[in-house]
Amino acid sequence: MALVTRVPLLSTTTSPCASFRHCRAFKCERRFRRLAAVVSSEMADLSTVLVTGAGGRTGQIVYKKLKERSDQYTGRGLVRTVESKEKIGGADDVFVGDIRDVDSMVPAIQGIDALVILTSAVPKMKPGFDPSKGGRPEFYFEEGAYPEQVDWIGQKNQIDAAKAAGVKQIVLVGSMGGTNLNHPLNSLGNGNILVWKRKAEQYLADSGIPYTIIRAGGLQDKEGGVRELLVGKDDELLQTETRTIARADVAEVCIQALQFEEAKFKAFDLASKPEGTGTPTKDFKALFSQISTRF
Repeated sequence: MALVTRVPLLSTTTSPCASFRHCRAFKCERRFRRLAAVVSSEMADLSTVLVTGAGGRTGQIVYKKLKERSDQYTGRGLVRTVESKEKIGGADDVFVGDIRDVDSMVPAIQGIDALVILTSAVPKMKPGFDPSKGGRPEFYFEEGAYPEQVDWIGQKNQIDAAKAAGVKQIVLVGSMGGTNLNHPLNSLGNGNILVWKRKAEQYLADSGIPYTIIRAGGLQDKEGGVRELLVGKDDELLQTETRTIARADVAEVCIQALQFEEAKFKAFDLASKPEGTGTPTKDFKALFSQISTRF
């Protein structure tokens, strides 16, 4: 008589519940792998942006905005001192370096996609000024921190280092007034600060790197996003009543410039209408499309 072998439906060592759990775990693992692949792809698409002068009043705002938009950017900062690094949170993505020393900037610049330059020489008031006696205060620049060293050599160093690292775009923030050699800012500390800023801007425009040069009006510590922004050329806005701009608005324009082709290879003056007049600017592509000047 033939023997009939009974094949168990389930392994004698595996319960129905265990089998179900194994199946569910396998499906979860597949879903996890797919999710990880998507996240990895999205991270690869993030643009790494370095803002130099991140310890300054406008630089801090740009750095903060980059960190708030972590779904779009991997933000980095470059500051001059450890104290400045601590002032903006002391995170590992804030590097300490000297723009006058190219080698000190290399760790911060390596691997970035875009650079936002917000470094500037800062004049200091000479002690002893008494406004009650009339007259004007006198200013000076600290040794080694003259506009020629910071706004020309320092910015040139940044542009050269960025170019060597294959950076895809540079946003440079300067000042209006550069068309007038007799502008009062040039007399501060005999630094000719606008002359040296303009020289750096020209160097960037000639570098071959896609650039956006923003020549801001008088900077104000006010809320951003509530004014209509104005763009111009050749200091024409200085002849009007709209010659100022909130630092927060300058910071927003810096970041928006990274998103639109219409902002590349452009140089423009930037100011705003007073709050409560006009319509707050929201369409930055349209704003950049108004600009035709390359320098």
